[in-house]
Amino acid sequence: MSKGQPPGVRITQKDIIEGTEVDFTAKEEYWNIYECEDGTTLKVKLVLRGIKRLKKYRPDLYPIYVIDAQNIVRTVNISAKFKAKVKESSFKPV
Repeated sequence: MSKGQPPGVRITQKDIIEGTEVDFTAKEEYWNIYECEDGTTLKVKLVLRGIKRLKKYRPDLYPIYVIDAQNIVRTVNISAKFKAKVKESSFKPV
């Protein structure tokens, strides 16, 4: 059994392929904000791209959903000592 999977339920690639696409509307999306010890601030947000309801159920009889999501990460308050130096282009202007 893989991590995050309900106990007693095995999910296969076939289950995901045969799942039903579920339309959705984003009601709220929040940034999680983390301050690193070097002073940099990371802002992270999970953005949902798709939802599928499987034809399988958890032991408590709730349907199983799988999501397609992307993590968006922004860095702010970065110290100049951590920023990369601008490199001179190796391409000559035409």
